[in-house]
Amino acid sequence: MRVIVADDAALFRGGLARLLADRGIEVTAEVGNAEALLAAVRADPPDAVIVDIRMPPTHTTEGLDAARTLAAEHPAVGVLVLSAHVEPHYAVALVEADAGGAGYLLKERVADVEELTDALRRVVAGGVVVDPSVVAQLVGRRRVQNPLDTLSERERDVLAVMAEGRSNAGIGDRLHLSEKTVEAYARSAFTKLGLHAAPDDNRRVLAVLAYLRS
Repeated sequence: MRVIVADDAALFRGGLARLLADRGIEVTAEVGNAEALLAAVRADPPDAVIVDIRMPPTHTTEGLDAARTLAAEHPAVGVLVLSAHVEPHYAVALVEADAGGAGYLLKERVADVEELTDALRRVVAGGVVVDPSVVAQLVGRRRVQNPLDTLSERERDVLAVMAEGRSNAGIGDRLHLSEKTVEAYARSAFTKLGLHAAPDDNRRVLAVLAYLRS
């Protein structure tokens, strides 16, 4: 796997590149701003990029904006955005940008190299990855007559892990359930929430996120 790392903090950028190299992942470039990231991808497209959401010059959404540009110009390049804070609206905006593979993780997840490399593999394969903390915040939002209240505890568990971008097999592994049981809980939850079943994992995740943010 070939990856470009983009972060304005040189120590973090270098440390992340070293972690990836130790796992056999080739880091083809390390850059400190969004413009340099776009130039590096255009010169030599990697399998994926890892980009901080806040980068120079304004430290607001430069990384997210670069991710959207890459989704349009290089849809085959997976994009994994890192954020220091839980920002659900940015996560939803990223995965709705029609990227071939997109992910949003908190920077603290970098400490878990297995989780980081798993997220990279999934976005490179065209999947969607959403940090569990973001999903938890969306699921936990209260509304008047919240339809989520109609779900059983297990249905809520399945929905939350689904929103992270996990397949039925991945949900089953996390919750220690068989795939058939996961499918049953998912069907029941979708029916109660008025969501239509989607033909692939990414559309299913987008449907769940769209519901949760509404």
